[in-house]
Amino acid sequence: MFSAAEEIIKLKEVTEWTYPVLHRGRQWYVDFQAYDPARGKMRRKKFQLDRYKTRKAKVAMGMELIAALVQKLKAGWNPWVNAGKTRQFTPWEHVMERYRQYLETAVGKNQLKAKTAYDYKSRLKGLEQYQEETGNRIGQVSQFCHEWVADYLDYLIYDKDVSARTRNNHRTWLSTLGAWLVERRYMTVNPVEDIRMLREEEKKRDPLSHRQLRQLKEYLEKENPRFLLCCMMVYYANIRPEELRNIRLGDISIEHQTVTVRAEISKNRRTQTVGLHDSVIRLMIALKTFDGTTNQDYLFGDDLRPGRQQAYINRFRLEWKKVRQALRWDDRFQFYSLKDSGIRDGINAMGLVTARDQARHSDVAVTNLYAKRAKEPEEQTKHWGGEL
Repeated sequence: MFSAAEEIIKLKEVTEWTYPVLHRGRQWYVDFQAYDPARGKMRRKKFQLDRYKTRKAKVAMGMELIAALVQKLKAGWNPWVNAGKTRQFTPWEHVMERYRQYLETAVGKNQLKAKTAYDYKSRLKGLEQYQEETGNRIGQVSQFCHEWVADYLDYLIYDKDVSARTRNNHRTWLSTLGAWLVERRYMTVNPVEDIRMLREEEKKRDPLSHRQLRQLKEYLEKENPRFLLCCMMVYYANIRPEELRNIRLGDISIEHQTVTVRAEISKNRRTQTVGLHDSVIRLMIALKTFDGTTNQDYLFGDDLRPGRQQAYINRFRLEWKKVRQALRWDDRFQFYSLKDSGIRDGINAMGLVTARDQARHSDVAVTNLYAKRAKEPEEQTKHWGGEL
């Protein structure tokens, strides 16, 4: 029979670590012993808690840290073997602050689109709200695990009643966040990789009929001609909504009837020039778009007039919602439906290849089926008979 002391020694030989302990006093910290194979003996590992200001915060963080440490130690983690390779016990709040800074810097260096960064921050805010509502908080990065992510996605589906598409969009973002954490050594494995996507229903967006386009034009000519110009830019020039809010007056040539979508604002990161339809030019002139402005002014500012401050990120969508309600249209007709309609009508009026170039499609599988893109916009793009 082994004595109690012998049993403890045998346990250490098997586990090679001791249970973490919270120490309180002049200094607050959590420590434990772990076997260092390089030195051939047990070594003490210590985590300071003095940066937390209140006693309550120190106790809470200490308990969370102990739970996370035990979980990792039982899974075979050794602080001396993995030292320097991971920062998995870094407080989650600190890492997310760095993540927000990364998003802002990436936008400033044109590595990430402003709308993408806005969407990521919005999803991060939803993640934080979930922790507030449920109490299922992440203390250290290591707690951002497969089980936690699965619980959060289930919460979106069952508690928030979001669609499968919305849930999958969140899952995709969480995977990019996991990849970011792995790349910076906060984690060794992306916990989202093994979580499957759900089957989605067909995308809920339809193009507008010719009757609806005429109805839209008649309504906006009376109620909001500046928003009519927004709609025309999407329909005739196939400018995406996020690109549209970044178009400056200097990107437009009245002489050549063109608009250039710069690489830094384009979805495909390529600078491309497309034709501006006669109707678009006439409306720009009627609205005195270029009077008293500079080339640096945005085409659509705060009030949809040219200005130094661009339209806010959801302005077009909110204006479209007002129009849709006024015309009593179903919500499957979205602002982006104008682009679908414009491409459809452009193919019928100009032919498939010219319409493809006007839409700036960059999918290789599609592009390779057709002739090489022309260097200059076709004249047809400026004069064809559209319905808007």
